[in-house]
Amino acid sequence: MSELDGINLHFEELRKRLLRIVLVIGIITAFILIFHAEPIQVNEITLYYPTFEPLNNIAAQITNHMKFNLVPENVQLIQTAPGQAFFAQVYIAALVGIVVGMPVIIRELVGFIKPALKENEINVSRSITIPALGLFIAGCVFSYNFVIPYILEFLYRYGESAGLVTFLNIMDFVTFVLQFLLAFGFSFQLPLVMYAISASGMVDSDFWRKNIRYAIVAIVIFGAVITPDGSGVTMWFIAIPMIILYVTGMIVIERKERKKLNI
Repeated sequence: MSELDGINLHFEELRKRLLRIVLVIGIITAFILIFHAEPIQVNEITLYYPTFEPLNNIAAQITNHMKFNLVPENVQLIQTAPGQAFFAQVYIAALVGIVVGMPVIIRELVGFIKPALKENEINVSRSITIPALGLFIAGCVFSYNFVIPYILEFLYRYGESAGLVTFLNIMDFVTFVLQFLLAFGFSFQLPLVMYAISASGMVDSDFWRKNIRYAIVAIVIFGAVITPDGSGVTMWFIAIPMIILYVTGMIVIERKERKKLNI
């Protein structure tokens, strides 16, 4: 087999795996946009079943939940052009599709790079699939409950102090929220990335402690880049959790290394 044939096979394999990922996300996204989650009580437990209702779909329900929990008091959520509410719901449905389809995404990506991995690296990639999904969801939940509401309240308090009536465009709101959900979902992978790099033998356990100063600087810059204001305050809502995650990952790796040496 020539080198060109090998490259073509790799591209074909990548195309098939990306197609599976897009197909899974697309199916979930369409489901969120078409069906409504109807509540039902079963033994005093609230369960949900889907009903066909495109205009009051699950994405619209999520939008209403976000509006109720995240939009500051006295701030009006509005639509300024036809279709904005629809496209906002598409964004939300796509995010749900990514989160729900994460096991498939991770499986396909790991499957693609598997031939290039060594045996210990393959074992590491298998062992972090479920934790990666858990940390991604944990990052989204943490951001939704403890970061986004306070950032929005902090930013819109300026308008309130000036006696202004604040209107928030639905697209700007949804984009802002999804930006932070994805940022935290992926940033919560930091300990796993550190663990995977160390477990694969690319660096030793001392590497993370030696470079902690550079890591903190990089994290602070990352927080400053993705936050929407220049106050220098909101970036710490992102930087501080990431620094804690880095230190946590460093400690876990060092303890694991010490246990190996004592065996």
